[in-house]
Amino acid sequence: MVLPNWILCYATQPIQTPRIQISVTANNIRSSSIFYQFLLIARADFRQQFVQLRSSLISENMTEPPLKPVLQKPPGYKELNLAAQPVVRPSARKLILPSPMNQKNKKRRSFCRGCCCFLCFFLLVLIVVAVAAGGVLYLWFEPKLPVFHLQLFRILKLNVTDKSDGSYLNARTLGRIEIKNPNSKLSLNYGDIEIKIAAGEGTQTELGSTILRSFVQSNENKTSLKIETIVSNETVDSGAGRKLISGNRTGELIVNVGAETKIGYMVNGRRMLPVKIEVTCGGVRLKSLNRGDMPKCSIHLRRWFL
Repeated sequence: MVLPNWILCYATQPIQTPRIQISVTANNIRSSSIFYQFLLIARADFRQQFVQLRSSLISENMTEPPLKPVLQKPPGYKELNLAAQPVVRPSARKLILPSPMNQKNKKRRSFCRGCCCFLCFFLLVLIVVAVAAGGVLYLWFEPKLPVFHLQLFRILKLNVTDKSDGSYLNARTLGRIEIKNPNSKLSLNYGDIEIKIAAGEGTQTELGSTILRSFVQSNENKTSLKIETIVSNETVDSGAGRKLISGNRTGELIVNVGAETKIGYMVNGRRMLPVKIEVTCGGVRLKSLNRGDMPKCSIHLRRWFL
């Protein structure tokens, strides 16, 4: 049982007999003896009960130690006797901050992307301008390829000698090729022209080759090139040699003339990029050439850029 402190302090003090002061007169006390006796009895009874209460309180206080007042703990106080229990905290999401290196890489990538876009746009504009300029120049100059004609062809010498180790050919030819420049505003620049001559049907026999030096042809001009070839002691098949001799005699021999060169246009003395061409004058019989026919040759572009 826990009693208040004021009761404990009062119970431990020495007993003082309570005195009841009654304001009565002497005459009344003497006259009422019964009332006086009642007061004596009440005083004795009260004293006895108070002694019993005091003894019971003292005995209880001796068995139980006095309780100390509960003090409030200051903020941040930790009890050392209690075992430290792990505190489980909810895992917090870490905020990933952008590193300076990532920001630099992003800036660098954006800069490179911008440069690439600008370069592509610049190239696109340049291509469009070049195409437009080329179209305007094409419409203005109207460039055309030259026209080749086989003007003349003669076999001045044709001899096939049969020996024990085979047949040998000795021949000499003379021919002319006419070249016409149809352009009215452009000149033509020709590189070295390599010419090869062959005769016969099916398996052809070469009658020699030659190279003509480069030259420049002005606009709307015609140029005649002289071709001379010589073959000496060329090994041929005996049957092919006999066909060459008979065809030359009757005029049924088929002649093929081929040429390879580079041509480029010129504007006011400035040369443009040359283009390699291949010229073929084939399938022409010798008797038609002897009559003065000038068959037109075909032109094939081999490569645009060299």
